[in-house]
Amino acid sequence: QLVESGGALVQPGGSLRLSCTASQYTLNYYTIGWFRRAPGKEREGVACSTGRGVNSNYTDSVKGRFTISRDNAKNTVYLQMNSLKLEDAAVYYCAASLRKYPSEYDYWGQGTQVTVSS
Repeated sequence: QLVESGGALVQPGGSLRLSCTASQYTLNYYTIGWFRRAPGKEREGVACSTGRGVNSNYTDSVKGRFTISRDNAKNTVYLQMNSLKLEDAAVYYCAASLRKYPSEYDYWGQGTQVTVSS
């Protein structure tokens, strides 16, 4: 089971760091994806980090603003979000897969709410 945390209300231009942890698996071996779903919109892939953090990819709308990283000692994957925009508001989910570039992920968290509002 994955657990996300760190969601909050933030003003446009602000920053947040989301965390994704797991108690039953070692996340370093997994590809970890961050996704988001805004009201009335499809779920969107935001960023992913392949196992051991070898490769990272981002959707175009967050490139240069979001960074995915890992702390293996804490078995945690982070999503640092800077320069937040109104359109970044969504429920953010992390997901894990043992496949390097999965079309579907095997494990999902429950999500954490990010609200961007002035």
